[in-house]
Amino acid sequence: MILIIRPHYWACSVFMKFQPIDVSVVVITMNSVSGIERCLTSLRASGVGQIVVVDASSTDGTRKIAEQLADEVLTDPGTGVGYARNMGIAVTTKPLILNMGSDNVMPDGQLQIMIDCLESQDRQGVSAQTSIDGDDFVSKGLNAWRKGRFRPGPALVIGTPTLFDGELLRAKPYDPTRRFSDDSELCERWANDFGATFAISNAYVDEVGKSSWEEVVVRCRMYGISDEEIFRIGRASNWSPARQVKSLLHPARVDFIEPVTRLTLKDAVVNAPFLAAFTALRYGAWGRTTIRTKWGV
Repeated sequence: MILIIRPHYWACSVFMKFQPIDVSVVVITMNSVSGIERCLTSLRASGVGQIVVVDASSTDGTRKIAEQLADEVLTDPGTGVGYARNMGIAVTTKPLILNMGSDNVMPDGQLQIMIDCLESQDRQGVSAQTSIDGDDFVSKGLNAWRKGRFRPGPALVIGTPTLFDGELLRAKPYDPTRRFSDDSELCERWANDFGATFAISNAYVDEVGKSSWEEVVVRCRMYGISDEEIFRIGRASNWSPARQVKSLLHPARVDFIEPVTRLTLKDAVVNAPFLAAFTALRYGAWGRTTIRTKWGV
C-alpha cells in the first residue's frame, strides 16, 4: 500500500495502486447513437468498475443501447451539462471518476496511463488527448487543432475525457447552473480553493462520429455559449479590464495562434484555413449568445 499525503482537503486520504476496476465512469448523452455503443463497449473492455449513463431523453435509440451496456441509466432534465454530470457523479461508488464523452472510445491500456498519471504526479484531475481516424479536410483540421492545443503536461483547465479523485469530485462537484462552461468553472474553483493541479496525460482516446462540418458547428456553438457564460459571470464578479480582454482573446489564442505556432510549418499552412474557420464560428456563437442573453432576440 502506498500512502499519499495530500494537502488541505484530502490530507488524510489513503490510496492504493489503482486499476481500471477502481474507476466509475459517467457518460452524459443526447441522441448519441452514432458512438454510444462503441464508447460503452470500450469501457467494459478496459475493465472499469461502474458505468453510469445520464441521458437527456434521447429519441434515436441511445437509451436502449445504454440500458443494455451500462450499470445505471439516469434521465437528465436538460438544464445543463453541470447538472447532468452531477447526477451521474452522485451515484458513483468507486475511488476514481472518469467523465467520458459519448463519442469517445477508450483504446486498450490507455485508461491505466491516465490512472498512473493521476497518481504519480499527485494531480487532482487528468485528461487524455483525443484523435479522429480520417484523412478528409475536417478530420485533419480537428487533429491539427488538438495536436497544437492539447499538449501533454500541466494544464490550468482539462476537458473530457477527465479522470478525477472520486471522493473530492463527489464532495465538490460541478456548478449545476453551468450549461457548457462546467470544466473551466470546476478547475478554476478547485485551484483557487485548495490549490488543485491538473494535467493532460500521454493517453490517447479515439473520437467517433464527429468529423463533419455539422459537428464542428455544434462544437463551436457549445464553446461560444461557454465563452459567453464565463465572460458574463466574470464581469459580474468585477473582473478587471485586463482580465476581460484576456477572456475576449481566449478563442483566438487557443484555437488559432497556439495551434499554428506549435505545428510544423507545413501542417500550419495546410490547416490554417480550418483553424481560422473554427475560431470564427466560435466567436460567432459567442456573439449570438450574447445578443440572445441580453436582448432575448
